[in-house]
Amino acid sequence: MGLKKSIMKYKKLAILTLCVLLATGCAAGGGETAVVGGSGTVPAGSGETAAAGGSGTAAGGGTETASAGAGTTEMEAGQNAYSYTEYPLERNGIALHLDCVKAENSEPEMNILLMHGSTYSSHEFDVDYEDYSLVRRLAREGYAVWRLDIAGYGQSGEVEDGLMPDTTYAAEDIRAAVELIARETGRDRIDLLGWSWGTMTAGRYAAEHPEHLRKLVLYAPILSGVGEAETTEPFSHNDWAGAAEDFQTREDGSFDPEVTDPVVIEMFCSSCWHYDGDSSPNGWRKDALVSKDTVLIDLEKITVPTLVICGDKDPYMDWEAVNASLELLPEGSELKVIPGGSHILLYEKNCYKEFQDEVVRFLMGE
Repeated sequence: MGLKKSIMKYKKLAILTLCVLLATGCAAGGGETAVVGGSGTVPAGSGETAAAGGSGTAAGGGTETASAGAGTTEMEAGQNAYSYTEYPLERNGIALHLDCVKAENSEPEMNILLMHGSTYSSHEFDVDYEDYSLVRRLAREGYAVWRLDIAGYGQSGEVEDGLMPDTTYAAEDIRAAVELIARETGRDRIDLLGWSWGTMTAGRYAAEHPEHLRKLVLYAPILSGVGEAETTEPFSHNDWAGAAEDFQTREDGSFDPEVTDPVVIEMFCSSCWHYDGDSSPNGWRKDALVSKDTVLIDLEKITVPTLVICGDKDPYMDWEAVNASLELLPEGSELKVIPGGSHILLYEKNCYKEFQDEVVRFLMGE
């Protein structure tokens, strides 16, 4: 199946989305999500989270609000059971979606926050098919796995100006989430993983707030500008082809089933349509679409042990910067390049297990 769009593909995806939602027993609205069975991604809510309770002042003149009383539900996958909780959070007048997944009946001592990329939201870490889900792997390893949707993305509140949530703005959303996690868990330091643009936002936060971090993972890092281009449209126009564009293809343009299971592609794209719809904010473009000699992640300012991990077929990598990254990062940092992996290697047949294993090994090592 190639990347060319068609009405038939859209209809097929809409039907698949409905089937996934029915299979998972997703509930809409109310701030709580019941997930039953082993298909689809974890949450499916109203796209908004009501916030109440105390308030604090956010950097940049905004406000943030968090409340107790988060709704916890149970979810199952195969022989494993997990709990899923949403934590109401508001910053700058916008409700932010923050959730946490952990093994059922567990009390994790370790917390990790996963940060999504530039177009699709935090659901992208949890394609629950076989053992592909990074979220569930980390939960089985003893983590409380937190996911945040930046303002304007996924289940977080909408933004009027899609150019507003740039890297600096997103780093402040991360700060608000980390502070809530600290209050909820009583632990001041967490681990942080970012993917693609998420490495820029996580890297910015890590450079400014190292006191709250234990370790950092930069997966498919955008270390330098990807080329100059003017950004005028406040929102991107998402489509099925865009959701699937990072999956490796054969010479004829069709997906390569030897690289990625077609079921994984369908489930990933289905989640993109369900959670992110036909548009996403374009603020990231102002930061990333600059000259290739512009540094986007100041590695010298990062003071916590960092894993840089990517695939050797990732077209977005600045390999000179990647290969020099350990010269700038602190002691205890590592670089791992996975053969055959692309920008979306966490869902590629011959890469995802090595990716998960390397992340877990790094995080849980002394």
